[in-house]
Amino acid sequence: MFRFLPSFAMTRRVIRRLAIPATVALGAGGLIALAFAVAPDVGAEYGDIVMNREAEKAEMPPVIFPHWFHRIRFKCKVCHEDIFVMKAGANEVTMIKIIKGEYCGKCHNGRIAWAPLYCDRCHSGKSQYTIAPSEGGSSPP
Repeated sequence: MFRFLPSFAMTRRVIRRLAIPATVALGAGGLIALAFAVAPDVGAEYGDIVMNREAEKAEMPPVIFPHWFHRIRFKCKVCHEDIFVMKAGANEVTMIKIIKGEYCGKCHNGRIAWAPLYCDRCHSGKSQYTIAPSEGGSSPP
């Protein structure tokens, strides 16, 4: 039987038109904030997760995590619950932990995906703080 699988871009357009609420219940009642209504002023799109707990303290722009980009490539169990707890604020993500191979660093280690050497690839949110574009390396997957 033929099944229609919408493209990623089309799915995002449909979701924007439907104005799906800013939070989505996940797992055993945990909530994760989505950028659609929570932080549209930082440059995130629906489904993106804005991580700013540590970024602006370090005078860096917020991290925009493209959740949908990762989700269309991997099943949920690749990251949840072994790497990330599915509850807003439950993950103490820091650059030190990422460089040590925790959280994003499980894959973004230079072997599986690009290493955390290019600040602007993740710290891409709009902010009073700015960083120069990265030079060198391959483009993000």
